[in-house]
Amino acid sequence: MYGQADDPWHLAERWYEQRKYDLTLAALPLPRYRRAFEPACSVGELTRRLAVRCDEVLAADRVASAVETTRRRTAALPQVTVARLTVPGEWPAGTFDLIVLSEVLYYFDDREFDLVLERSVAALEPGGTLATVHWNHPVREHLSTGDDIAARLAGVSGLALLADHREDDFVLQIHGRTDRDGRPPATPAVREGLV
Repeated sequence: MYGQADDPWHLAERWYEQRKYDLTLAALPLPRYRRAFEPACSVGELTRRLAVRCDEVLAADRVASAVETTRRRTAALPQVTVARLTVPGEWPAGTFDLIVLSEVLYYFDDREFDLVLERSVAALEPGGTLATVHWNHPVREHLSTGDDIAARLAGVSGLALLADHREDDFVLQIHGRTDRDGRPPATPAVREGLV
């Protein structure tokens, strides 16, 4: 699809996409993140928004033309690094306090899906945030829907559900990496002393 157009899904133009990105950022429980990883960044629309909230963003995609488009769109953002990676086989070194899996998990078979989640949990710092957002209608190329993904995430050890936003079109969930004792991260209200 990227061979036909720089932005085959019109991510920069569609209100649906812009609204979904805004909701994703609004759902993040921390005002600022140190280091984020966004595999399957596509053409960098969400990447540009994440950069406003992050000291560093590693955006990656397996498609060379998508990587080049993202590099162009983030060239003025020194905190963004763009790489060509195919997850789960290629996974970056180090840890992150934010991992964003947007519109990607439904492409993986069961083994790859489990490996992506295993590597995400292992790379996510205690108290860190895992954001997932996925289309919720059946698509021939997709092996699951947003609801299917949410059901599988519910059983992942080391994650606690912090936010669950569901619409007919997509499912957006925020999970927090639990600490060594299995406790979820503090909520924004707790962190600000409101509770």
